[in-house]
Order: sequence, then C-alpha cells, then structure tokens
Amino acid sequence: MEERYYVGLDVSKDATAICVRRTDGGVDRACEVATEPDVICAALEDFRGSLARVVLETGRMSNWLHGELTLRGLPAICVDARQAHAVLSQMHNKTDANDAAMLADLARTGFYRKVEVKSRHAQERRALLLARDAAIGARRNAENTIRGLLASFGLRVPAQPRTYEGRIRAVLEDQDGLTPIILPLLAVRTEALRQAAALTKELVRQVKASDACRRLMTVPGVGTVAAATFVATIDAPGRFAKSRSVGAYAGLTSRRHQSGAVDYGGRISKRGDRLLRTMLYEAANALLCRVKPGRGQALRGWAMAVKQRTSHKKAVVALARKLAVIMHAIWISGDVYQEREA
Repeated sequence: MEERYYVGLDVSKDATAICVRRTDGGVDRACEVATEPDVICAALEDFRGSLARVVLETGRMSNWLHGELTLRGLPAICVDARQAHAVLSQMHNKTDANDAAMLADLARTGFYRKVEVKSRHAQERRALLLARDAAIGARRNAENTIRGLLASFGLRVPAQPRTYEGRIRAVLEDQDGLTPIILPLLAVRTEALRQAAALTKELVRQVKASDACRRLMTVPGVGTVAAATFVATIDAPGRFAKSRSVGAYAGLTSRRHQSGAVDYGGRISKRGDRLLRTMLYEAANALLCRVKPGRGQALRGWAMAVKQRTSHKKAVVALARKLAVIMHAIWISGDVYQEREA
C-alpha cells in the first residue's frame, strides 16, 4: 500500500514552517522556507504524488496562499484557527516548527474544522467594503479630533454656516495659534470624505451589476452595503444546507451551556464574521425603528412583539438573525422578497 503524507504549514509573513508526517505519525521532513507558493511547492516536490492533505490555519494570508497552492495541484485545506489554537496551546514550547508539526498531526487524524475559502471576487468585494469603512473611519476620527482640540480651548463649533468646513473656519478666525494645527486635520477630513464617496460609488456600481444583490435589496431594511456584505461574506450560498444556519455563521445565535442538571442559554456567540454581523444588526435596527408605514410591516410587527417580551437590543438581534435566514433563502431560490405574515 502506498504511503500517504500529511503536511502542516505554519504561515507567517516572511517564512513558513513545514512539517511532513507519515500515516504512522512519524516525521519525514521539517523545514522552514519563504512564504512563496513556488518555494513551498518545491519543498514538497518529493511527496507530490502521495500527499493526502496540506493544512494551514485561517489568517491574513491564508486565502491567498490556499488559492495559490490549490492552483499548483496541492490538496490544501484551510482550518479554523480558533480550533487549531485550542490544540496548539497544549504544547509546552510554542515555536513555529512545533506549530507546523501539530498542524500536520491534525491533518493526519482529521481532527479539524474545514473553513471554506472565499473566491477572489468575494475577497475583492470585501476589500472594497473594508476600504470604505476605513475612509469613513478616517473622516470620523478627524472630526472627533478637531472637536476635542477645540473644546480643550473652550471653543465650540457653531451651527452656522451650513458646511462643516465653513463652521470650523469660522471658529478659527481669531485663533492664530490653532489655525496651523486644525487646518491640516480639516484637509485630512476633506480628503477622507472624497475617497469614501469614490469607494461608495464603486460599491454601488458593483451592486447594480449583481443580480443576487439586487434581489437581496428587495428585503425591507437591506440596502446597498448590507446586500454587498452578505454576498461577499457568504460567497457560495450552497454550502449551507439550511438557511437558518446562516444566523449561527454570523454569530447571531445564543451560546448554550449544558452540564448535568445545568442547562441554560447565554448571549449571542459572536463567533462569526464581524462585518456581516454588524451590517445585519444595522439593517434590523433601521427596520425596527422605521416610523413611516410601508413594506416590511410584518417583519417589524414580529420584532416589536419580541421587543415587548424582552428588550430592544434582543429584538434587533432576533430580527437580524431572521433577515439573514430570509436573505439566504431568497438567494438560493432566485426569487425576490414577498410580503407575508411573519
């Protein structure tokens, strides 16, 4: 019977530790190479015909490296870093070589949770969303810094003129010492606002070209950003056998602790994608707080009933989870949202 080999890769920015194990657990090779797909493939060339699994943890470079290794014919598998960390933390000495050896053992035993790697298109859309958030955050940070610095000198931003820049310049009229400090921050705020607008325009263009996004936007409360975030994060809706699993994937389901006679539920797990969870929460909150009558009254009525029994935040979380289920079901079916009793 042909020998099978199992590889663990401990990836860092510049170097990757490699460990190759046999089926019986013995180590055939342990080395460290540059984090380059061709170099890693060259280090594994002697085992290419007998490789069973090549395991690496989720991380900043895992999507890129997984894709490159797969293109080169290696059976690459990306595993949940949280689960891997629970195993790796049991080692007495924490080194890259030991981490690679333990990952190779996970590959050999099959004791891991496989993570679906997103497509290049989904990664690019998430990059756009994150870049937009960074630009908006830069604008907000500049405004907060300006307001805080002015307040430390007893200066308040007036209500007029209408533009933000005009109000700040009005405050600085007789402040020769503060003007060279505040004006550069004002320029940072203006540029961040300009770049955020450019990124938003590109996001809108991509969403309009996406059939899935357009259909998801028929769900009440779901706008351009929420639809784009959902599509970019889920990427392949078919990997969920049930739509209700998406709520757990986003970390919107409650934790459970059961041991003997003790059995209780806790707060939501927050073990999913943070960006998706935030967007779903914001969409649900907008729908729940909407005052004007219109579409989505059935969903809003359902959430209001939950709110009366519990609290506003719990109702928003429950509605966010329900929106995730509805959006996945619509994406799978190819339909649009139809108003019905919730």
